[in-house]
Formats: sequence, structure tokens, C-alpha cells
Amino acid sequence: MHHAGHEISSVEDAARKAVTDNLFSPRFYTTDYVAMNAIDVGPVRAEWDAMMAEYEGDNNHDHFQRDTAFADEARELFAKLPHELQQEFLDFLVSSLTSEFSGCVLYNEIKRNVSNPDIKKLMEYMARDESRHAGFLNSSLKDYGLGIDLGNLKRTKRYTYFKPKYIMYATYLSEKIGYARYIRIFRQFEQHPEKRFHPIFRWFQRWCNDEFRHGESFALMMRANPKLLQGHNVLWIRFFLLAVYATMYVRDHTRPALKQAMGLQPTDYDFEVFRICNEITKQVFPVVLDLDHPAFHANLDRLFHCSQRMDEGKQAGGLLGGLKRAFWGAAGAAVFVRMYFIPVQRNELPAQVRMQPAW
Repeated sequence: MHHAGHEISSVEDAARKAVTDNLFSPRFYTTDYVAMNAIDVGPVRAEWDAMMAEYEGDNNHDHFQRDTAFADEARELFAKLPHELQQEFLDFLVSSLTSEFSGCVLYNEIKRNVSNPDIKKLMEYMARDESRHAGFLNSSLKDYGLGIDLGNLKRTKRYTYFKPKYIMYATYLSEKIGYARYIRIFRQFEQHPEKRFHPIFRWFQRWCNDEFRHGESFALMMRANPKLLQGHNVLWIRFFLLAVYATMYVRDHTRPALKQAMGLQPTDYDFEVFRICNEITKQVFPVVLDLDHPAFHANLDRLFHCSQRMDEGKQAGGLLGGLKRAFWGAAGAAVFVRMYFIPVQRNELPAQVRMQPAW
């Protein structure tokens, strides 16, 4: 639910929302550029070159264009939405924009700081795509007079340092789960066009194919460096898989109105996305989470419960609010640890790394 004070009704609100860091807001990253520069994609050269040719061909160069009808339809449909849904949709636009722009900033920084021609070129292409996506989302915010100053966002948002391998696991997963989320929404509106409450959803298929290809790029980098997928690194992979799935589950259940308006139930939608994502990650991760383990579902609900109680503590404020928040924060962490030890499913990596977006 949206609480007073979280409303997005001005440019300042939108900007504040984009800069805020909490568990669910997209972060900005920096990494070790020397290590990024040292990545050798030689072992997957043939697949790498085929992928780079796709980037080069840039089949989406004319895709993110809007016409005047777009803005008119966006305003007309938005005006008909109930207030809570308007707020959730704006929230979705701002967090999606922040997430796409975060990719753009990171890829640009890596490009600037490496000389390795493979990595430099790749980062240039991915930054190009993310910058297009961010601009496209910002145009939709501007339709409501809520555009975000991206230069200012880049200067004011806090940056988190991540080792290159964490960048690979986390970015691979966020690109792939982004694909799975968008393609599921796109398919839903294909079947129920009457439910489409904003024109932006028509763009989702080709948009998420960009995300899919970005994920492929990280898959190739990891497969070219197999030690990233072995030994104690498998424990990190489990951690990132669980963190990404759990965050999505809590976020979608905290803001259910958006999915319900699409004719989707948050729990069913999330598990469909997890299943698509599990199928995809088999290309590179030696383990996948066991989605059908009875404790998996139950503990996701517990995590959501802890998150709700923490929010109540935060709203209440004061000493008791602070204690409540700390208590439920610790309870949530304990649930996460329990989930971490649910047995995972092992998986033989396929010989052919590249995949097609077949969902």
C-alpha cells in the first residue's frame, strides 16, 4: 500500500523516489575496472562474434520512437485509473527508469575505464540500449509532467561497489528476470488487449529482447571463465538467485494493484516468472532453486510478512517503531538464511551457451 509521503505528484517527488535507496530500489554500481579489462572471451569466440553482429545490426534502432497519439493515449488512459493504481504505475515507471539508467551508467563507466576491445565494444552497445530504454520511460513520465533529470540522478545517487563476479551474477539475473517479467506482461496483454492501460506495454516484446541479449552477454563472459561457476562461487550464485527472486516476490506483493489491473495474480505471476528464469539460467548456472519445495513458497510469504511489519515500524517511528523495525528486520534475515539452505537442483551446463528468447 502507498503511504502518505510516498505519493508521486511532482517532479521533486519523482526525483526523490529515484535517488532513494531501500531494499527494493535499483542501485547504482561501480566495480573493479582492471579485473573487467582482463576478461578473456576467447573460449566462446564464435558465439561472442555472432552476438556482437546482432548488437551491430541494431534491430531496435527505430523501435523506441513515439508519435503524438502515444502521449494522448497515455494521458487519456491514465486519467481513468483509480488513484492507487496511478501511484503504483508511476512508481513502476520511476523504478524501471532508475534500473535502466543504472545499467547505462555502469556500462558507460566500464567502457570508459577498459581498453580490452571485446569488453569495451560490448559495454558501448549495452549502454546504448539502456540509454534508449531510460529515455523512453522518461518520456512517459514527462507526459504527466514528472520527467527526471538523469544528469542530476547520476550525480546525486549513492553508488555501491561490487566485485566483477557479483556484477556478473547480479546483472545477468536482473537482465534475465527483467526479460521474463516483461514477456509475461506482454503475453498477458496480447491475450487481453482490453486490459492494456498504457501504450508502453506494446513495446515490451522487442524491449525485453534487448534485456535477453544483455543477459546472453554476461552468460558468455561467465562461460568463458568457468571458475566463476565452480567451487565456493556456487554459494554466491545461490545467494544472488534467492535475493533476486525474494526481492521480486516481496515487491510485487507490496504493490499488488498493478498486477491485478493487468489481470494477473501476484503469486502466480511471480512463480511463472521464476520458472521462465530458472529455465534460462540453466544455460550458465550449475544450480537452480527448487521452486516446488514446500518450504520455498511458505518462506516467501514469511518474508513478505516480515517486510510488512518492518514497514509498520518505520511508519510508527520513535523508539518502539525502531525496535519493531529491527525485530522484523532480523526475523526477515533469519527466514532468508533458512531459505538459503533449501536444497537446490543441480544442472549440467549445455555445450551451446547462446539461447533464443523463446517465451
